[in-house]
Amino acid sequence: MAKNKTIFVCNECGYESAKWLGKCPACNSWNTFFEQKIVETKNSNNNLNDGKINTPQKLNSYVASEKVRTSTGFGELDRVLGGGLVKGSLILLGGEPGIGKSTLILQICNKVKGEGNVLYVSGEESAEQIKLRADRLGINNEDILFLGETNIDIVTQSILNINPKLVIIDSIQTMYSEEITAAAGSVSQVREITSQIMRVCKSREITTIIIGHVTKDGTIAGPRVLEHMVDTVLYLEGERYFSYRILRGVKNRFGSTNEIGMFEMREEGMTEILNPSDVLISEREDNPAGSCVVSCIEGTRPILVELQALTAQTVFGYPKRTANGIDFNRLALLIAVMEKKAGLNLGNQDVYLNVVGGLKINEPSIDLGIILVTASIFRNIAISKDVVIMGEVGLTGEVRRINFIEKRLREAEKLGFKICIIPESNKKVLKDKFKLDIIGVRNVKEAMEKLHLK
Repeated sequence: MAKNKTIFVCNECGYESAKWLGKCPACNSWNTFFEQKIVETKNSNNNLNDGKINTPQKLNSYVASEKVRTSTGFGELDRVLGGGLVKGSLILLGGEPGIGKSTLILQICNKVKGEGNVLYVSGEESAEQIKLRADRLGINNEDILFLGETNIDIVTQSILNINPKLVIIDSIQTMYSEEITAAAGSVSQVREITSQIMRVCKSREITTIIIGHVTKDGTIAGPRVLEHMVDTVLYLEGERYFSYRILRGVKNRFGSTNEIGMFEMREEGMTEILNPSDVLISEREDNPAGSCVVSCIEGTRPILVELQALTAQTVFGYPKRTANGIDFNRLALLIAVMEKKAGLNLGNQDVYLNVVGGLKINEPSIDLGIILVTASIFRNIAISKDVVIMGEVGLTGEVRRINFIEKRLREAEKLGFKICIIPESNKKVLKDKFKLDIIGVRNVKEAMEKLHLK
């Protein structure tokens, strides 16, 4: 009789070893190894394919179905997914606690009414808790079936028996398999459970949405292979005490990546925002110093957002820099450019920068806006309310070319802006005509002179 084989797996990163180790050589974590039995599962997939053996076929012999997508009922979510839910796809939705993941998913279950049964599997909440939320959100889909279970074998069997149109797993970290000795939520449990769900749903062409918890650094808890196994990875972002939520697609096998959708959390649930630019700049005051509008691109969508800056005399010897919504190191770099190339003496000034609405922007096209809004508050000179600023700034103070310039200008024109400050290299290659006064600048000094900030 053969002995049961065992390996030791790191609970933090999933590194495998033939023997126990005190320190993981991959992630340098201590006391994270646990013993795991290797389970033979040669015949585990026979029931999924109804006893049929797959054989290679010519790709041209397959006929793609015309209706492979199902609308979620949210235009913003369909945009992020690339057109809707794809039949048989596996979607991973992550986000911080309380951000609205379960609320959004429950609303999706209601929106797909009439498409077939929906199986909602929850390992965190009881049926009474889900029903209370459903009543508050006005959910009235009779095809929603609830299963409060954490054993993945029971969940899998329920999926096979019901054969639903859509399956919700809330959350993947609460599920466990009796074949794995590790605790629920560990690397090996998450990896095995996701693999089992994927085999079932792919074989039956069932669309599945998995909710995942995130770690303190904002990434989905569990092994990195989890994101590789699924078809689509979505992150729901935003501050818990702000109403706006951003749904960001970071992986999508059926559409473009880095697409975003905007929602607002209200008492009746998530409400999509069809024109984010208008919402983000609607509460701007008439003409304050230290405020300007910049253009950024999220996925394929141009968005106009408001930047606010504040400078104050440093109380202590070391000036403070605070950035909310942009990278702190980027702000420090641009302050150095302002001091060296624009002649702004900020060495004795605390500098605070804020992106209105809770957005986080990593695109360099807002560099010029950051410099000009900081100069505006430092000189106490207001930038006109009709101005939109866009452009990347280099270390020598030059304003560099940016992408999607025509999309940005159309968005500014649609919202009623009159003047656009853009890089000179972009202005030379413009093909379309706009009703805007487009001003091209070569460097930071020239941009400041155009807005009378020198």
